[in-house]
Amino acid sequence: MADKVLIYTDGGSRGNPGPGAGAFVMTDETGTKLGGKGYFLKHTTNNIAEYTGMLKGLEAAKKLGFKKVSAFSDSQLMVRQLNGEYRVKSDNLKGIYSQCMSLLEDFDQWEVGHVYREKNVDADKLANVAMDKKKDVVKPGTLTVKPDKSKQKPLRLGILLSGGGTTMVNIQKEIDAGNLNAEIVVVISSLSTVRGVDLAKSMGLDLKIVRKKDFADIESFSSKIEEIIKQANVDLVVQAGWLCLWHIPGGFENRVMNIHPALLPAFGGQGMWGHHVHEAVIKNGCKISGCTVHFCTNEYDKGAIIVQRCCDVMDDDDASSLAARVFEQECIAYPEAIRLYSEGRLVVKDGVVKVKSS
Repeated sequence: MADKVLIYTDGGSRGNPGPGAGAFVMTDETGTKLGGKGYFLKHTTNNIAEYTGMLKGLEAAKKLGFKKVSAFSDSQLMVRQLNGEYRVKSDNLKGIYSQCMSLLEDFDQWEVGHVYREKNVDADKLANVAMDKKKDVVKPGTLTVKPDKSKQKPLRLGILLSGGGTTMVNIQKEIDAGNLNAEIVVVISSLSTVRGVDLAKSMGLDLKIVRKKDFADIESFSSKIEEIIKQANVDLVVQAGWLCLWHIPGGFENRVMNIHPALLPAFGGQGMWGHHVHEAVIKNGCKISGCTVHFCTNEYDKGAIIVQRCCDVMDDDDASSLAARVFEQECIAYPEAIRLYSEGRLVVKDGVVKVKSS
């Protein structure tokens, strides 16, 4: 196999936002056609669809073991953003943009270039076929990219929240963009008047209110949560700004995740949430912060670490500015941890998570 791969990508949506697709086709440097794939997206924007084609193409090139990549798109905006000429201002694009940049930097050599639509016919056609058929489509080649088996059965997520619901919304965006093979089947809120409740309702999600104060003790509170997640056949519980300690039921060991806005084991424990964490990080003069996704135990912020991402702490930061920078990393880290789980790549041994190669 040649050392370098050429990827042509495209994407679009019918309605912007509306049903759409992202696609890529690949050849090696000798001109051998390697195949490609179109990914149907139920509800997306043109920009997300364009980035999806790029992301999936880079993922496929990496899986095939190429060391060098030249990627081409007819989206001037995306090409200029990936080359650092334009800033990514849209919150909807920041997560998938970061994923693309992370993949590009894994190659020994990479370039992203612009081509006009008439030079990008194959990728454009593949994206439109996916939209017409309303499903993923594969373009054969000598190294055909096989459909991801995990697409056959989405991971069933149960979301626990106690606040604004921004993490829930980010996860749903990743699902809608086709980046996460999952579905949110139930949302449990520990409070009845928080914004996350309104967002869950507006998103059409199955919402349950389970307030700790309505139960005699933590056992009855935990039992109610267990009842709901089992009735919904939840595969993975995702704590998304959940502030209540509950007893994880039998059978759910290493099936409950949490994200903490600091690099655990630092700045964790009871009372360390939200701005309290960021204020403590700044007060202690830390130069970096970030976020940690971990499996949950029956102790606050304990459990095996799955994914961590870092960001700088600036000299003029306050809790709000640092929180915004950390949240950018959270938008990448949590979907990544869920994806690794859905692919069966997380192995916990002696309290440590090992990630199996794909």
